[in-house]
Amino acid sequence: MDQTNQPLYWYALRTKSRHEKVVRDQLNKQGIEPLLPTVRRLSQWKDRRKEIEVPLFSGYCFVRFGNGAKSSVQKVAGVVEIVGSGGRPEPITDDEIENLKTLMASVLPYDPHPYLHEGMRVEVVRGPLQGVRGVLLRKEKRYRLVVGIRLIQQAAAVEIDVRDVEPVSSSLAPRSKHGGPLT
Repeated sequence: MDQTNQPLYWYALRTKSRHEKVVRDQLNKQGIEPLLPTVRRLSQWKDRRKEIEVPLFSGYCFVRFGNGAKSSVQKVAGVVEIVGSGGRPEPITDDEIENLKTLMASVLPYDPHPYLHEGMRVEVVRGPLQGVRGVLLRKEKRYRLVVGIRLIQQAAAVEIDVRDVEPVSSSLAPRSKHGGPLT
C-alpha cells in the first residue's frame, strides 16, 4: 500500500479478544506499520509451565497509516474499530508512542497498569528511559513511572529510581518532540 504522499499518524485499534497478534501480522503483510507492545508471562498448564508473550494492552494494537489506508485497516480480520470519538478515528500523539517504544526497548521490566487521572507528571532525566514522561506513583516502598496512552485509557508501569525523575512544569502545555503543542 503506497502511503508516501500522505501524512502518517498513529492510531489505536480495538481488536477481538485474543486477536492482537493476528491483527499485527496481517497489517505487516499489507505493508502497514503496526506496533504491538508485549510482556512475557509464565503460563501454567496441568503438565508444564511455559513462558509466553502476551499483549501489554489486551484488546488493542497500534497502527500508523494515512487516510488512504483507513479502509484497508478497518477490513483486517480481527479489527473491531479504530479508536476515536464521534465515529471518527483519533490519532495518538507521537510522544506517547515514542515513550512506549523507549519503554519496550529498555531492559527494565514493565507491566500493565491502571491508567491514572491524578498524580505527578514527571520526566526521566537520566538512565535508559531518559526523556520519557509519565506519572510517578509509589507502590509499597518503591517508585514506579506510569507511561500511558490517553486515548485508550491504558498504561504500563516500570520501577524507577525517584532520583532519576524531575517534575514537569504544569504551567507549560506539554509539547511534542517536534515543537508543537500536544492535544
